[in-house]
Amino acid sequence: MSSGLRAACAVALLALAGTAVAAPVPSQMVDRPAARVQTLDKVTARTSTFEIAVGETKSFGNLRITLRACKENPPIEVPESAAFFEVVEAKPDAQAEAVFTGWMFASSPALSAMEHPIYDLWVLSCLPK
Repeated sequence: MSSGLRAACAVALLALAGTAVAAPVPSQMVDRPAARVQTLDKVTARTSTFEIAVGETKSFGNLRITLRACKENPPIEVPESAAFFEVVEAKPDAQAEAVFTGWMFASSPALSAMEHPIYDLWVLSCLPK
């Protein structure tokens, strides 16, 4: 696929979504109590994989990551996990600032990505715990 076509597809997706938040998660997905998440510090190239429970907040660098929901398709459907995150950046000498709120999809991390100059975050899967 050419870069021009890729760019056109990206613009079309954003226009359809209206915002950086992805489409709502279908109600037939199954609620799960936790998620497996991966993070990347782009400066140090340090990655971290961890589990986080719904309602829990974990720290990664200056980020405070809170998982509000994790849903996955039933076993008879195509595999998909979706997690709703609230991410806040705590800056020294400044007020904490929300950097992402919305659904992330394991099968399409770029669909609703957190845009941050230093950190990346994506959901790998939901966990039944």
